[in-house]
Amino acid sequence: MLNNKREYGYATLVAVYAVYLAASQILAARVVEFDIGIYVFLAPAAVFIYPFISQAIDMINEVYGMKRAQIAIFIAFVTQVLLVIFFVMTNTLTPAPFFAHEEAWQEIFTFGIRLTIASWVSFLITQSIDARVFATLKKRYENRIVLRSVSSDAISLTLDSIIFVTIAFAGVAPLLPLIIGQIVAKNIIGFLDTPWFVWYKKMLERNPVTRDGPEE
Repeated sequence: MLNNKREYGYATLVAVYAVYLAASQILAARVVEFDIGIYVFLAPAAVFIYPFISQAIDMINEVYGMKRAQIAIFIAFVTQVLLVIFFVMTNTLTPAPFFAHEEAWQEIFTFGIRLTIASWVSFLITQSIDARVFATLKKRYENRIVLRSVSSDAISLTLDSIIFVTIAFAGVAPLLPLIIGQIVAKNIIGFLDTPWFVWYKKMLERNPVTRDGPEE
């Protein structure tokens, strides 16, 4: 489907991209320990999912070009705005008398709105940079897929960690341990998920997708 039906392939990748983003925003409310064997870092649980966002935009960029990647970023952003609107709407409703977790719900999802706003800012900045860096590297290193994927992701994931943590956790938690934890965790996972992108590229080489026009 992803190879032979171009429109389905793009829609599928954008949908996966938006789902990853939504899940990472919700999971970001929980800070966990990330044990790499020699040291234990603290980071939001979203670090286990967020690196796949960078891989998804790389896949879109690889097949459909940077212009389509920018459209995907905008679409994903709109879905996250709707997510916050839905949270706000439901939080204003009166809870049922037997619902015993209202205080916890309000605490988590009110704070979650702040996390989402932090995610909006970091997402728009870093994903735009990721798309630009990836497209630039692709022009210079057409056959070095690992180089352009790892390089663009490392830049975007590192910047995202700094921007997101600063906005989301300032005055709530110690920033430096969280920033370091995010940078390390995201980049490790971002590197480990590179074979997924390599597999996708090889699959496309066997079954090329026809572009509608010149790649941006």
